[in-house]
Amino acid sequence: MTQNISISTFEDLVFEVEQVRIVVRGNPRDLVQDYGYERKAAGNTSVTGWLETRVYPALDGKYSVAVVDGSGAIPHGRTHMSKLRGSYLVE
Repeated sequence: MTQNISISTFEDLVFEVEQVRIVVRGNPRDLVQDYGYERKAAGNTSVTGWLETRVYPALDGKYSVAVVDGSGAIPHGRTHMSKLRGSYLVE
């Protein structure tokens, strides 16, 4: 059985595993399914593909999600996860 966690914890887990910041639009204390992944998605996965296969299923279609890149912008859905992750790095 899947453990339920708060939206706030879900956002933190996604960042910990995927190295990508998301914002789930909902009460931070609402409960959702655990993220459930230990390894990050492949770098050539699109943002849209990642949302559809990993994020949306845990939210049961009840919440909208914004993905935020390193500059604070919302990336295009065809952006690869590797490019998105790279936007957070500061040299």
